[in-house]
Amino acid sequence: MTATGASGIHVVRTDIFPLIDTHTHFDAPVFDEDRDEQAQFAYDKGVRHLVLVGYLYRHFARLYENQKQLKKPCQLDTKNYLKQEKFFPKVHIALGLHPFYIEQHTEAHLEEMAQMLDKQRPLAIGEIGLDTFTDAMKQPEMFAKQQRFFSAQLDMAVAHQLPVMLHIRKAHAEALALLKAHDYDAHELGGIAHSFSGGVQEAKAFAKLGFKLGVTGQITNPNAKKLRLAIQAAVDSYGIDCLVIETDCPDMMPILCQTVDSHLDTATYSSASALGQNKEHEGGDTSMHSRNVPANLLYVLYSLSELLNVPTAILAQKLWLNSCSALQTKWSYPL
Repeated sequence: MTATGASGIHVVRTDIFPLIDTHTHFDAPVFDEDRDEQAQFAYDKGVRHLVLVGYLYRHFARLYENQKQLKKPCQLDTKNYLKQEKFFPKVHIALGLHPFYIEQHTEAHLEEMAQMLDKQRPLAIGEIGLDTFTDAMKQPEMFAKQQRFFSAQLDMAVAHQLPVMLHIRKAHAEALALLKAHDYDAHELGGIAHSFSGGVQEAKAFAKLGFKLGVTGQITNPNAKKLRLAIQAAVDSYGIDCLVIETDCPDMMPILCQTVDSHLDTATYSSASALGQNKEHEGGDTSMHSRNVPANLLYVLYSLSELLNVPTAILAQKLWLNSCSALQTKWSYPL
């Protein structure tokens, strides 16, 4: 695996560490043609667990279908007529109604989601939160509906004692106020501020509440100075304990990705969410050539290690433990 550092020098990295991808949309249709191959490649690059995160009720069933697909232990090699064993990361599911799609959510969706939680316990509730990225979403009626759905899903998390995955964009103050007034306690239940995008004060505020900050491929961009400063400040105040890593694939392509490996996609960095490009087509304009993939989580680890000046092996093990804490699991660190 080759990376291009901020200095422009190419450095070959071959060290692999056990990793948990705490936030993916690996169920997206853009992976339908090669999901098995990408899952195997992710495993080869150290990813041992990944979370499929919900955002629209109509796609909840798709999460479970893909989880089932990725449990297949082998495939038939039609050329050699041999069954060759494949290894995939273990797949987990989070269910949530994303604030960006608030217009599409109905009260019935909340009720159906609550019933699903009673029948089949997911790993977490998410992604949920507040988003005022567009003018329409800032309108009082629309934002009030976001707050109502956010609070209702926090209620579900408390009732089922589940961690939450937060999506907060351009609404950090409002989200913090709602969380402080709610019974949800991240110190007790865990939780992740997914794809954290706020500044220093917001980073410290979420960490103080007990949430881990989800670090994506954005951290690989040396021009993302606000984010990098916020992550450093949070670590200065709360230690590495406050961080987890994620790909948010197919979004958040690391800037370090190169085409030297045929499994990796063209290095196209964008902080825009593919899921947010088009409300009618959640995949946006993400194509096979611009999508992020779970194997790229290793780039996030490398960049974070460089930013924090922490040895990669030590950071990888700490991030594993942090992820288990945030998701209230007890996954053993592979030796």
